[in-house]
Amino acid sequence: MLDLQDNALRTVACGTMRKMETRLEDPVAYSMALSDERVPLNDSLGEHVQLVHTGRIFCVHCGRKTNKSFNQGYCYPCFRKLAQCDSCIIHPEKCHFDQGTCREPDWGERVCMRDHIVYLANSSGLKVGITRSVQVPTRWIDQGATQALAIIRVRSRMQSGYLEVLFKQEVADKTNWRDMLKGTAEPLDLLAEKERLIELCKSGIDDLAERFGFFAISVLTGLDPVEIRYPVLNYPEKLNSFNFEKEPTVGGILQGIKGQYLIFDQGVINLRRFAGYEIELRQ
Repeated sequence: MLDLQDNALRTVACGTMRKMETRLEDPVAYSMALSDERVPLNDSLGEHVQLVHTGRIFCVHCGRKTNKSFNQGYCYPCFRKLAQCDSCIIHPEKCHFDQGTCREPDWGERVCMRDHIVYLANSSGLKVGITRSVQVPTRWIDQGATQALAIIRVRSRMQSGYLEVLFKQEVADKTNWRDMLKGTAEPLDLLAEKERLIELCKSGIDDLAERFGFFAISVLTGLDPVEIRYPVLNYPEKLNSFNFEKEPTVGGILQGIKGQYLIFDQGVINLRRFAGYEIELRQ
């Protein structure tokens, strides 16, 4: 049944959705990205917001219309041919750039053969992760981390992948999104966790330094953990996950924004999952 309040809503933007854009402020500043439009969202907390999927999906890379989205926004041909959709993006230790088999060597040179950061974060508990140095702190915000600390700098994505494999023998490497959306994680002493993990994995780190060269792996010192606060009025007691494939119109009273999730009074939605979907934003 149509909510009477829906009749009072107007379309403020329409376009192909990308992940939300963020700025590290107190709290984090969010904007919804719809094609070329950017709509600030923080001021909409406590108001009625509605997202309507028009039924159309466009590839985030080539722009062609597609019936199904692959790997968070790609059409099938792009999913099959792009280096950014290769399995080594999920498992960077399996990078095959040096074997001459990268799907897009130029892209690999620009993205993978650049400085990466190995970090510790606290979102749903302690985790280890990796990201390009230029993606700090965006990566931490996208994961809903309330604390984060860069611990090691390396020269390539593959090297960061080997370190992540080493560290995840001791700590998690994934965020539990359900726990992340239940509230703010209990604070951790990330500096102490860093020292503990580096000591536990010292022999493995030394082996990698010997393999890739002394200057390829640098343990970072003198950095303090970054504290991140999100614009959330209320965290949900029960987690109902919205899905445009099941219900093209979602929304309600916007209670908060964390990670890449909008938190409504009736459910939550991961906007990054629906990159490439054409959406009308109504308020």
